[in-house]
Order: sequence, then C-alpha cells, then structure tokens
Amino acid sequence: MFDNLTARLSRTIEGLRGKGRITEENIGETLREARMALLEADVALPVVKSFTEAVKAKALGSEVLGSLTPGQAFIGILNQELIELMGGAPTTLKLRAAPPVVVLLAGLQGAGKTTTAAKLARHLIEKERKKVLLVSTDVRRPAAMLQLERLAAQVGAEYFPASAADAPARIAAAALAAARTSVVDVLIVDTAGRLHVDEGLMAEVREIDAAVNPAERLFVVDAMAGQDALNAARAFGAALELTGIILTKADGDARGGAALSVRQVTGKPIVFMGVGEKTEALEPFDPTRMASRILGMGDVVSLVEQVHKQVDTEEAQRLAHKVASGKSFNMTDLRGQLEQLLKMGGLGAVMDKLPGAMVKKGAVSADQGDRELRRQIAIINSMTPRERRNPSIIDGSRRRRIAGGSGVQVQDVNRLLKQFMEMQRVMKSMKGGGLRRLMGAFKGGMPPGFPGR
Repeated sequence: MFDNLTARLSRTIEGLRGKGRITEENIGETLREARMALLEADVALPVVKSFTEAVKAKALGSEVLGSLTPGQAFIGILNQELIELMGGAPTTLKLRAAPPVVVLLAGLQGAGKTTTAAKLARHLIEKERKKVLLVSTDVRRPAAMLQLERLAAQVGAEYFPASAADAPARIAAAALAAARTSVVDVLIVDTAGRLHVDEGLMAEVREIDAAVNPAERLFVVDAMAGQDALNAARAFGAALELTGIILTKADGDARGGAALSVRQVTGKPIVFMGVGEKTEALEPFDPTRMASRILGMGDVVSLVEQVHKQVDTEEAQRLAHKVASGKSFNMTDLRGQLEQLLKMGGLGAVMDKLPGAMVKKGAVSADQGDRELRRQIAIINSMTPRERRNPSIIDGSRRRRIAGGSGVQVQDVNRLLKQFMEMQRVMKSMKGGGLRRLMGAFKGGMPPGFPGR
C-alpha cells in the first residue's frame, strides 16, 4: 500500500548522505521532497503541514553522534513522527464490559463492511476465544443478509436472522435481546453502506446506535478512498461517537494517504487493517510496525507471526527430520514448500514485510514471483508420482509431456529441474554432520571448515 511513499522517502533520505550535520539548509530540500511524497500519497494537506513542521522542529541542529549519519538521524526522526501520526501505541477493542459487548460497523458504500464483520468475528473467536453473534441491518442491498449469514457459517460465528421488511434499528435491538439470552460475548452489528451526504441514512445509523448502545463504534474506510475518506470520516465522526477505525483493502495499490489522514482527522486510532479477501486477512494495526514498513525498514516481527500462524509446523518438522536422517529431498517436498509460501500470501506478502534493502536485491517483482510459483506447482503436478520421487528419470520425452500437461515451455521444465537439483545438493550437504555444523553456526561461532576459520 505504501510502496510509492516508501520509494520517495528513501530517495529523499539519500540526499543527506555525506553531510556531517543536519542544518536548516540541507534539510530544506529534504523536507520539500518529503512533503511532495506525502501529498502524492493522498495525505491531507493540513496533516502534511503539521507533520513536516514537527519533523523540522526535531531535526534542526541534531548532532550526528558516533557512526550515526544525518540520513540515519533523519530516519529516526521520521520514524518517530510517523508513529505519532498513526496513533502511537497499538489499540485493542474494549471487551471487558459485561456481555454482550456490542460492536457497530459503519462506513461508506463499498468499503467492505460485511466482509470486515466476518473477519472481525473470526479474529475474536480464534484470538480472544469469544462467542460471537453477527447481525445485518442492511435492508437495502440485495442479498446482504444472505452474504453475512454464509460468512458467519464460514468463520464459526452465530447469525441472527431477520427480515428485510423490518426497520434496521428494530433488527439491531432484537439481535441484542437474542445475544443476551444466548450468552453471547460479542454482538457485531453490520450496517448498510451510506453516503455521508445522505442525511436520511445518517439518521438511520444514529437510530441503530441508540437502539444497541455499542461499546465500540468502528468506522470502516477503504484505503483506496483517497481524499474523500476525510469528508466521510468527518461526517461519521459527527453522527457517531467513533471509537476506532478499520482500514480495508490495504493490500491493494492504494497510495496509503487515508491511513495517515483519517486517524489525524478523527482523532481515533486505527484498530485493524484488512490485507486480503479471505476471512483470516485481518491484522491488528501497529503504528510502530507500519512506520517501519513505510520507511523501508520492513516488519519482520509480523512476518514471523504470519509464519507461525500459517505454516504447517508438522510438515516443516517432517521435512527437517527427513533431511537430517539422510533421505532425499524430492519434488513432492518442493511442491509442499511452494504451496506453504502461497498460503502465506505469496512473495508479495513476504516482500512487503522485508526491509527495502533486501527486497531491492531481488530481480523479480512480487506478481512475477507469484506467477512463477504457480507455474512451478503446475509443472510438478504434471509429473507422475514416480517422477516426483525420482526426478533423475525425467528424460527429453518426459520433459515434453510434462510441459504440455502444465501448459508451459520445455525450457520452464528444464529451469525447474535445474533449480531442484541445486536445492537437492544443498539438502544433501546438511545430512548428519553437515546439519550439526550448520546448527553450530547458529548457536555462535562459525562451523569447522568454514572460510575464515
């Protein structure tokens, strides 16, 4: 989401290289570039002005101590101000009230509220161990209630059925009564999308709010909404006493200004961020981690959490034991590793969390890399079980058959086999003592025989 902003800020910081001290003269051009980068990212002008003024006030006269360069010092200042701009410390939902805790979702048409309601329900069920009831008060959009009912079944939440002929406020009140009798922990109320200029619909959401008195009123905003998100944020902030923001479609090609602006305009924290279409694609928003990603420093902590959550640890342990015992790494093992990577969201999801300097070293884009992953899986699927177990038997005629079956060129099959042979060679070097020497390197010190020892 912040790729363009990251690239611009990185180029901006480059201009401070070689300077022994941050001064008003050498920081002037840098701040102008930073201002343009933020404006191009759709950050609101008042937000840009206050941000750059705060950075300038802290940066001027900053001494460069030890090995710290002006560029590094400026990154530190930018990082701290970005964290403050996005809310400082991460915020969680207030769920300690007497159940049922009511969470109301409101926002513009097309912001993704219904999908977000299901994502939030899944998060509360899996992470907070809560019993969740979902209800839709959207009586205007065709099949909105059916969509939420099906999503509720997918994520393991209960669903309160209602008629589209009923008034939205009455539906919400009935759902709250049902939540009390069913001993539900959290009731999530999905409201109809509405334009912030439609006073009739804004009055309707106020009626729903009055009927259930929610503990959390979350404004759901599309990361691609741009400057219009600010007007919507002001309107919903005036209609409801908002408690937080959920940013949706943050995995798209949005310029990210909404994330930086809406928080500042409403004064409310961004609580969650939608990073995909699947119901598990909802991340708690952490300003510190997001600031690191914007500045090209990556978010390795989130990457590790994602690996723990989505990688099949039993399969990883099976493969590690197989390699340690000296058994051959085969094409079936390789396919499993490729599928694990796709399960994590593909190369794009991984690269987005890596430091910019590491990503630049790669010669392939995220989209191109994901296409290559799927192509390689298709090639392996076109092999027979015997060929997967023993790729050395794949001769010219077999390569042509595999290429035809997977819809690729013979050169693609050749390239995969060559890469596999290299991986297999590395795996063989880890057998027995080789693996122990590798572990020794991780525990501290280089293994015996390593260059330089």
